Amino acid sequence: MATATARVFNFAAGPAVLPLPVLEEAQRDLVSMPGVGMSILEMSHRGKFFEGVLQQTEADIRRLAGVPDDYKVLFLPGGASLQFSMVPLNFLPRDKAADYIVTGAWSQKAVKEAKKVGGVKIAYTGEAANFSQAPAQGDLKLDPNAAYVSFTSNETIHGVEFKYVPATGNVPLVCDTSSDMFSRPLDVPKHALIYAGAQKNIGPSGVVVVIVKDEWLKKRVDDPKLPTMLNYAIHAENTSMYNTPPCFAIYIMGLVMKWLLSIGGLPGIHAINERKAARLYAEIDRTGYYKGHAQKDCRSLMNVTFRLPSEELEAKFAKEAKAVGFDGLKGHRSVGGMRASIYNAFPEEGVDALVNFMREFESKNG
Repeated sequence: MATATARVFNFAAGPAVLPLPVLEEAQRDLVSMPGVGMSILEMSHRGKFFEGVLQQTEADIRRLAGVPDDYKVLFLPGGASLQFSMVPLNFLPRDKAADYIVTGAWSQKAVKEAKKVGGVKIAYTGEAANFSQAPAQGDLKLDPNAAYVSFTSNETIHGVEFKYVPATGNVPLVCDTSSDMFSRPLDVPKHALIYAGAQKNIGPSGVVVVIVKDEWLKKRVDDPKLPTMLNYAIHAENTSMYNTPPCFAIYIMGLVMKWLLSIGGLPGIHAINERKAARLYAEIDRTGYYKGHAQKDCRSLMNVTFRLPSEELEAKFAKEAKAVGFDGLKGHRSVGGMRASIYNAFPEEGVDALVNFMREFESKNG
């Protein structure tokens, strides 16, 4: 079994790397939480200790992202994929359509689920260019009467990231931030609802964070047939405790929030992420041997996608990289090539090691 001194560099897209101090604290207290006498995995979600964990995690999220008081913070099961259905089920009336901005595989999946509920209009799609770019504001064909506008801030598979928040006028804005949540400052008031599956950047799998504006929550579709567990208002009224929440995942997320605050919050981690990504993209652009998938003005800080001169070389690169301790570099089948996911917790020395490996590989195979 790997130990803290024998960890590989984990470039996987998710579940992904977690901060080592978080893992070590969880390991130390796993059998018995201090002052409790039992594991976080065993205790009642209705007990005072876990209620304190939940409340502190929410408080730290509010502090970290500057979440206004008129927004609810929810911790839900089902991951981001369930939100693809929950958003339209709660906020898409039968007599309206929602605008969707499609920049990759995840926003495509969101569209597919929304169409099962109601009307959908495609405000933009980058499919013709194999999702290698994000749209400029002027490229968006937005309906001023739309129920809401939905977009994905960072497309994990294609490595495309929005560098701005789309302006939607009076139309509520919904954002899937699963793969870049809390990687940079977040302008919460520009959104009606933000959601993020934790396992890519802010915690382990099993929990999704939803930040939703109270005013919009009150205007949700009043559908008596809406299943209780799919009703945002029910979860808000019960402070994420309508049913047993994903306790361990919330506990780990809480530790990650403390870690982020300790290193300077969102401005601090953003500076680190920009530094890591700049090193890797500089190597990709250095000679032309490696070619980035995303256009330069929308390259992701979290998921760096690139190709080699041939598929044979890509297979060799992935095999040799794994042999020296680089895990999860093989790209998604729809893009091919390599994908280095360098989320918040990914260490800078891992980026330096990959850059050195890339240079050696090119010198031997170029």
